[in-house]
Amino acid sequence: MATLSTPLPLRALTLRQLQFFSVLVEEGQFGRAAKRLAITQPALSNAIKQMEKLLGAELLTRSTHRLELTPVGAEVLVRTDFLVHSFAVALRDIEGMVQRGRAFVRIGVIPSASARVAAAASEFLKTGEREVELAWRDAPSTALLAELRSGQLDMAVAAITEPPGGLTCIDLLRDPLVLVVRRDHALAAAGGATWEAIGRERLVLFESGSMPALGNPARAQFAQGTEPWRVSYSETLYALVRSGQALGLMPRLYTAPLRDPELAVVPLLEPRIERRVVLAYLPGPMRNMVAQELIAFLRERLPQAGQATARRMANGTRTRRHG
Repeated sequence: MATLSTPLPLRALTLRQLQFFSVLVEEGQFGRAAKRLAITQPALSNAIKQMEKLLGAELLTRSTHRLELTPVGAEVLVRTDFLVHSFAVALRDIEGMVQRGRAFVRIGVIPSASARVAAAASEFLKTGEREVELAWRDAPSTALLAELRSGQLDMAVAAITEPPGGLTCIDLLRDPLVLVVRRDHALAAAGGATWEAIGRERLVLFESGSMPALGNPARAQFAQGTEPWRVSYSETLYALVRSGQALGLMPRLYTAPLRDPELAVVPLLEPRIERRVVLAYLPGPMRNMVAQELIAFLRERLPQAGQATARRMANGTRTRRHG
């Protein structure tokens, strides 16, 4: 079986040099980076020059006031950050196992799916035989996927419209766009609405998280009407709908905790525009067995939770329609 061999000069690269390079790019200045690393500026500069010599390529262009990555430097940084983050997490994992007998797993989740993922993770902790420490990160999908690639997360539940490169993605559920309307609006009693039924009413579009990617197909449906407002927080959308100024447009998951007697959620039909909610992780060996077990558990439980939520929403819609 053939094995990959590292070119001899690169074998001289050290983790410390990689850490120096990562911190320098993050700080953007030799002085701040050296202070953070508790070394002198000449020592930091020499370490970066040694890296460039070993690699046979320039990583940074230097000027009096700023540093810029070269194209090669940008590619090296992605791999450097992955190694540095993975090493730091591995040390924390080892410490947790040795000192507290706990495995360490990092989960990223989009806010709209956090309740469902947290409930499933809690079930996993209760049924598991090993002590587990979970670290949570909530952020938009783009940030979670970037942190997953850089080794800062073990897994992420994210919303996508196109398959992200370099990651394994397990489909969990589909999250369609829905309308949020006042309870006394004519569409609230219909149990569902076509795009034509919206007519020329003003819409307020929720554009947080993955919504910008859904914006184009959604906007194509109401291009003939008034230009929609765009907001970044669900509270603002609900306020505008409650005041009668607009109809709200957002993914269904965001409406799951909505308990407002003045507002109703109406499924949007013909065409159905939706985002994919996936469980994503890096291909290849997992950092620890517990992370692998949690991925398998979430893969099994989260689609079931999604189906149950859809049934509850459908039942609630029928109840409102009939009385």
